[in-house]
Amino acid sequence: MSDLPQCPQCQSVYTYEDGDQYVCPECAHEWPKSAAADQGDEQKVIKDANGNVLQDGDSVTVIKDLKVKGSSLVVKVGTKVKNIRLVDGDHDIDCKIDGIGAMKLKSEFVKKA
Repeated sequence: MSDLPQCPQCQSVYTYEDGDQYVCPECAHEWPKSAAADQGDEQKVIKDANGNVLQDGDSVTVIKDLKVKGSSLVVKVGTKVKNIRLVDGDHDIDCKIDGIGAMKLKSEFVKKA
């Protein structure tokens, strides 16, 4: 097996070296060799609408009316959400909202309280 890294975009194992870069033949993504060594210890930083870094256990405030999919409920502007949990994915905040229950929110629609 080859000791070359997988493509960071499409996870293809068919990467090859081209000078001082790696190239993926499946998606045509190119990245420098030095980036492959730094890739292992990156932590995703999640920021709110104002650019403040969010952490587990923070309290946030909703900055926009949010419709709850599959129901007629709406999370109103100014709703305070306590004790959030950060998760991977499109909706990066897990929380419980009083009167609605467990929800997933996008960090772009909240600000740190």
